[in-house]
Amino acid sequence: MAEGSIRGKSVAAVAKDIADGYFFLNPLVLKKFDPETFKSLHFQIRKIQVDVRGEKFPQHDTLKIRQRNMRLQRIHSALIVLEHTARERKVML
Repeated sequence: MAEGSIRGKSVAAVAKDIADGYFFLNPLVLKKFDPETFKSLHFQIRKIQVDVRGEKFPQHDTLKIRQRNMRLQRIHSALIVLEHTARERKVML
Protein backbone atom coordinates (compact mmCIF):
# COMPACT_ATOMS: atom_id res chain seq x y z
CA MET A 1 0.00 0.00 0.00
CA ALA A 2 1.37 3.42 -0.88
CA GLU A 3 2.54 5.40 2.08
CA GLY A 4 0.27 8.33 2.89
CA SER A 5 -2.74 7.17 0.90
CA ILE A 6 -5.71 4.90 1.44
CA ARG A 7 -7.80 3.83 -1.55
CA GLY A 8 -6.28 6.61 -3.64
CA LYS A 9 -6.96 9.34 -1.07
CA SER A 10 -4.66 11.03 1.37
CA VAL A 11 -4.84 9.92 4.99
CA ALA A 12 -6.12 13.37 6.00
CA ALA A 13 -8.97 13.12 3.47
CA VAL A 14 -9.90 9.66 4.77
CA ALA A 15 -9.94 10.96 8.35
CA LYS A 16 -12.28 13.77 7.27
CA ASP A 17 -14.48 11.25 5.44
CA ILE A 18 -14.65 9.15 8.61
CA ALA A 19 -15.79 12.18 10.61
CA ASP A 20 -18.40 13.06 7.98
CA GLY A 21 -19.72 9.49 7.76
CA TYR A 22 -18.58 8.63 4.22
CA PHE A 23 -15.98 6.03 5.24
CA PHE A 24 -16.22 3.47 8.03
CA LEU A 25 -13.40 1.60 9.70
CA ASN A 26 -13.71 -2.06 10.52
CA PRO A 27 -11.16 -4.83 11.03
CA LEU A 28 -11.51 -6.02 7.42
CA VAL A 29 -10.60 -2.58 6.05
CA LEU A 30 -7.72 -2.27 8.51
CA LYS A 31 -6.37 -5.70 7.56
CA LYS A 32 -4.54 -4.24 4.54
CA PHE A 33 -2.86 -1.40 6.47
CA ASP A 34 0.81 -1.37 7.36
CA PRO A 35 2.02 0.00 10.74
CA GLU A 36 2.91 3.42 9.28
CA THR A 37 -0.59 3.83 7.86
CA PHE A 38 -2.05 2.91 11.26
CA LYS A 39 0.06 5.60 12.93
CA SER A 40 -0.68 8.32 10.39
CA LEU A 41 -4.42 7.57 10.34
CA HIS A 42 -4.52 7.61 14.15
CA PHE A 43 -2.73 10.98 14.17
CA GLN A 44 -5.07 12.49 11.56
CA ILE A 45 -8.22 11.25 13.30
CA ARG A 46 -7.01 12.70 16.61
CA LYS A 47 -6.28 15.98 14.81
CA ILE A 48 -9.82 16.11 13.39
CA GLN A 49 -11.20 15.32 16.85
CA VAL A 50 -9.32 18.27 18.36
CA ASP A 51 -10.57 20.53 15.55
CA VAL A 52 -14.20 19.49 16.03
CA ARG A 53 -13.98 19.97 19.80
CA GLY A 54 -12.29 23.34 19.29
CA GLU A 55 -15.09 24.76 17.16
CA LYS A 56 -17.48 27.19 18.78
CA PHE A 57 -20.37 25.32 20.36
CA PRO A 58 -23.73 26.18 18.72
CA GLN A 59 -25.78 27.21 21.74
CA HIS A 60 -29.37 27.24 20.45
CA ASP A 61 -29.15 25.42 17.11
CA THR A 62 -30.20 21.84 17.82
CA LEU A 63 -29.44 20.63 14.29
CA LYS A 64 -25.83 21.83 14.48
CA ILE A 65 -25.45 20.38 17.98
CA ARG A 66 -26.66 17.05 16.65
CA GLN A 67 -24.29 17.18 13.67
CA ARG A 68 -21.34 18.01 15.93
CA ASN A 69 -22.19 15.17 18.30
CA MET A 70 -22.57 12.71 15.41
CA ARG A 71 -19.14 13.70 14.06
CA LEU A 72 -17.61 13.19 17.52
CA GLN A 73 -19.35 9.83 17.86
CA ARG A 74 -18.07 8.63 14.47
CA ILE A 75 -14.55 9.79 15.33
CA HIS A 76 -14.68 8.05 18.70
CA SER A 77 -15.91 4.75 17.29
CA ALA A 78 -13.26 4.85 14.54
CA LEU A 79 -10.56 5.44 17.15
CA ILE A 80 -11.79 2.52 19.24
CA VAL A 81 -11.73 0.16 16.25
CA LEU A 82 -8.35 1.45 15.10
CA GLU A 83 -6.74 1.18 18.54
CA HIS A 84 -8.17 -2.29 19.17
CA THR A 85 -6.99 -3.63 15.83
CA ALA A 86 -3.57 -2.03 16.34
CA ARG A 87 -3.32 -3.69 19.75
CA GLU A 88 -4.20 -7.07 18.22
CA ARG A 89 -1.56 -6.62 15.52
CA LYS A 90 0.96 -5.27 18.07
CA VAL A 91 1.31 -1.89 16.36
CA MET A 92 2.46 0.88 18.69
CA LEU A 93 0.45 4.07 18.12
